[in-house]
Amino acid sequence: MAIDLNSDSGESFGNWAMGDDQAMMKLVTSANIACGFHAGDPSVMRRTTRAAAEHDVAVGAHVAYRDLANFGRVFIDVPANELTDMIIYQLGALDAMARGCGTTLRYVKPHGALYNTIVHHEAHAKAVVRALQEFGGDLPILCLPNSEISRQAEAANIRPVIEAFADRAYTPDGTLVSRRENGAVLHDANEVSARMVKLVESGTITAIDGTEVHLAAESICVHGDTPAAVELASAVRSALTAAGIDVKAFT
Repeated sequence: MAIDLNSDSGESFGNWAMGDDQAMMKLVTSANIACGFHAGDPSVMRRTTRAAAEHDVAVGAHVAYRDLANFGRVFIDVPANELTDMIIYQLGALDAMARGCGTTLRYVKPHGALYNTIVHHEAHAKAVVRALQEFGGDLPILCLPNSEISRQAEAANIRPVIEAFADRAYTPDGTLVSRRENGAVLHDANEVSARMVKLVESGTITAIDGTEVHLAAESICVHGDTPAAVELASAVRSALTAAGIDVKAFT
């Protein structure tokens, strides 16, 4: 058994700090690095990418709507062709940073509102897929199962990589509980760790109503902005290793 452990990274901006990327790079196997549209700036991107390279962590582009004010967590009804342009722009920026730091861009993960929107929004899912095709077509994309983006990626011969969220609650239909609802974000390290071991071993996760949801994930995400994110990631990795599960990058 094996699983990837990823974290949203590089989400500081100027003098505003978010998360502990240096500590997280010692725990994760893939880093979703913000590309400046929802968080991050050139210096943060370069510093975070260099840390990933130093710890042999796979570098992924954490692309988003252009929305620094709301941390990329608000839907923006941007025309599809403009969204494609935005995604290519962000991919190019992080690709350049990766090359300069002696590593490569290896995958893509949409952020926040964009991630959730392309679960069901056909036009924006197509816009993201088109960006990946025009950029090169060989970058896998992290996404939710049974989603519009996963179907369109497969149709375009782009690898969809299903992920699970260690620190988020699930609905009975396998989607994430809205952050506006109580209990949406999980904080207990023991509970989170046990859920992730169960997920890898059984392919199921317990929804917020107690039902069991099938989830065949290749990667587990710990949000870098979750309080005590480093402690959660450490607990999850230790629990996976103790259960005999190999933690390694999916790329």
